[in-house]
Amino acid sequence: MRTPRLVLVAAALLVLAAPRVHAAATAVRPPNIVLILADDFGVGNVRAHYPANKIATPALDRLVREGMSFTDAHSASAVCTPTRYALLTGRYAWRTRLQEWVLAVYEPPLIAAERPTVASFLRARGYATACIGKWHLGWEWPGPQPSRMTDVQNGQRTLTWDFSQPIRSGPTTRGFDYYFGPDVPNFPPFTFIENDRILIPPTSRYAVDAAQGVVLPRVFAESPAAPGWRFDEILPELTRRGVAHIRERAKEKKPFFLYFPLTSPHEPVSPSAAWRGKSGIAPVADFIMETDWVVGELVRAIDEAGAGADTLVIFSADNGHSGYTGWNELVAAGHHPSGPYRGRKGDVWEGGHRVPLIARWPGRVAAGATNTQPVCLTDFFATVAELTGTALPAAAAEDSFSFAPALLGRAPATASRPALINHSNPGEFSYREGPWKLVLRNRDVLAKSRGQPRSTELYHLESDLAETKDVAAQNPAVIQRLRAALDAAVARGSLRGVAGAANDALVRTDVTQVRRWADPVR
Repeated sequence: MRTPRLVLVAAALLVLAAPRVHAAATAVRPPNIVLILADDFGVGNVRAHYPANKIATPALDRLVREGMSFTDAHSASAVCTPTRYALLTGRYAWRTRLQEWVLAVYEPPLIAAERPTVASFLRARGYATACIGKWHLGWEWPGPQPSRMTDVQNGQRTLTWDFSQPIRSGPTTRGFDYYFGPDVPNFPPFTFIENDRILIPPTSRYAVDAAQGVVLPRVFAESPAAPGWRFDEILPELTRRGVAHIRERAKEKKPFFLYFPLTSPHEPVSPSAAWRGKSGIAPVADFIMETDWVVGELVRAIDEAGAGADTLVIFSADNGHSGYTGWNELVAAGHHPSGPYRGRKGDVWEGGHRVPLIARWPGRVAAGATNTQPVCLTDFFATVAELTGTALPAAAAEDSFSFAPALLGRAPATASRPALINHSNPGEFSYREGPWKLVLRNRDVLAKSRGQPRSTELYHLESDLAETKDVAAQNPAVIQRLRAALDAAVARGSLRGVAGAANDALVRTDVTQVRRWADPVR
């Protein structure tokens, strides 16, 4: 039977149209990505999430109204450096040799030169990449001696370094086209770095000046500093640079990734003059308000540049709120930085690593939405890969699971990664699966716990959000199952089962580490 001429014509038109449809789909410009990471910003500090909050956060409240809030979001660690490593690499930092605390002053890079990062991944896909703010992931500092991993905290602070030379192995060697920041605001040298060069030579010496704020780095008195260096000028300068960068990049056809790791409200707690005393509570509350203002300035720059619909903005934090920068004053005022959760920065408890995570992408991410699935900041890498339509590198992002389906409304709110593993300042572990949270704690202060077996505790978060009731004795089978799952995830070098993955050092969960830097696997 002959095929009608009209049908043949229609079929031919469909064939011709098909490539055009595919080309249009693949030619869609990937989103700009702006990741704002606050420093020591407790989950309870966003007023829209906790209306009893005593600190005004209008910019973040707007972000909540216009975006999606993940209410079970976590940093990989309860302290700074390990979270930054995990965020950029999609891999838990305890898989490296660093088993506790953070990188000390003048220590070498934690991210290996050959390891893919979110920045290098995006740059290879045509993105312009920039980091403006706090790095705290190490450099190879120039001097008569190399940068070393030291067991003594800040053991290299009195050594001599040559600040006139390029600083090797920094952000621009880990995937970023551009870097600007103070490296670590409370570490010397007290100056700004641009790309791989000191911007203002630190020819003076740091003198503690109480007029500049509270929780000042007294241990680094007399360390190298730029002439006239002021802590209260850091955040405004970073903001100016961030806003200018967004405005320039928004003019280009090339998509951009801006990683904006804030230096606040981490110490030195030094709000600028415009914010000093605004809260009526304490300097750290003023600093939280200024942090919120910075978020507002960056979002405003995106919108005024006409890039709002093309830009995914994510706000989060590296860990819980610090206990030594004004915690007592906040609580006395009726403000609870950790919300209903136990603990704060450094702790294995929820308050140490549960963080705000808010995402805005007008027209793509539902406004005013809430998602309850567990998310870790290691998941940023896999999420970015899915949003850009590309596969993760074969041997990278070992602990990263995409939350892009949740962002785009393609997954139920209860969908989850298989488990959450969290780490504390002194190197303790927790393993979360469903409502159960296994906690492996040091039995005493770190110095007295080294080499000793860890204690085992168990909490049921659905019925005990504040982790007040250890139910280990009543649930031996649950403990056995969770211990086996944790040990398996540690041993195989990857939570998501990357073939050939391995830890850089021997990682023990059952006993407290003997040294801060574990010996490498040979």
